[in-house]
Order: sequence, then C-alpha cells, then structure tokens
Amino acid sequence: MSRAVLSLGSNLGDRFAYLRSAVADLADVLVAASPVYETAPWGGVEQDDFLNAVLVVDDPDTDAWGWLRRGRRLEDAAGRVREIRWGPRTLDVDVVTVADGDGDVHSDDPELLLPHPGTPERATVLLPWLDVDPDAVLPGHGPVRALLDALPAADTAGMHRRDDLSWGLGRGRAR
Repeated sequence: MSRAVLSLGSNLGDRFAYLRSAVADLADVLVAASPVYETAPWGGVEQDDFLNAVLVVDDPDTDAWGWLRRGRRLEDAAGRVREIRWGPRTLDVDVVTVADGDGDVHSDDPELLLPHPGTPERATVLLPWLDVDPDAVLPGHGPVRALLDALPAADTAGMHRRDDLSWGLGRGRAR
C-alpha cells in the first residue's frame, strides 16, 4: 500500500480545468478530493490568485518516486513552465506526504523532500487537507489542525472556498 497526499494549484489559464484534468487522471487511485479554494499567491511573486485543492490517493504499486513522476507528468500535460520560483503556473502538483506498509516515508533527496517542507506554513495545503481528513497528521510536525491554528489569521483570511466548483465525482470521493 502507498497512500499519498497531493496538493494541487493553478493560477494561469482555465485554472479549474487544469485541476479537474489532474483529478480525472488520478480517478483510478483517488480516495478523496477536497473542495477547491481560491487563494492569494504565496512566495512574494506578483501574480493572479490560485485555485488550490488537496487529494488523497492510494495505490499499492506506486511508491513515493512514482507519485512524484505522476505529478510531474500531469504538470507537463498542462504545459507547466518552470521559469520563476513560486511564479505563475498552469498546474502545480506537490507530493505532501507518502505512507507505505512500513509507515511514513521520509526523504531528504532535493528532488523529493518528504514530508513536503513548506507544508507547516501553508494554509493553502492545511485547510483543504483537513476537509478530507480532519484527523490528519503531518509526519514530524504533528496534527494538521494544530499547525493551521498556529498560523496567523491573515494566512486563512484570503482563502475562499469555491463551492460553485464541483469535481463531479459523485458521493464518497469528493468532500
């Protein structure tokens, strides 16, 4: 078993179409998809607002590197161009955490840092993650609820849940 938490983001073009294409591609392994949030950009680069969501995926045949490769393939299919760190993008897929039969997977490889190092400070990941797993724990950091509660109120004030955007997955998967 390999279960991963993936963070999706888009702020170029048809943002929701890019997110939806990723969800559709992952439908065979999708456990849960959070609601979509519209969020201010993070990282100091002036750009348009993002749409963000979190997915929980599970596949016994995919390891942490496999999740990274699948995420990168989705980004490439969306025409992602990496020119500016934290800059605008058609699709961003981050591997937040991975757990396998031996427990939480940790990696200090620069290509695949696990758990994802920016997660404790990113309401754009923590809030949607809680929507799909209210008891979520970020390995090495503690309960996601506590991490979110420790952030300044301004970090969540600019986040707006977009209930008008639906994954169209039916009951059980989309939360």
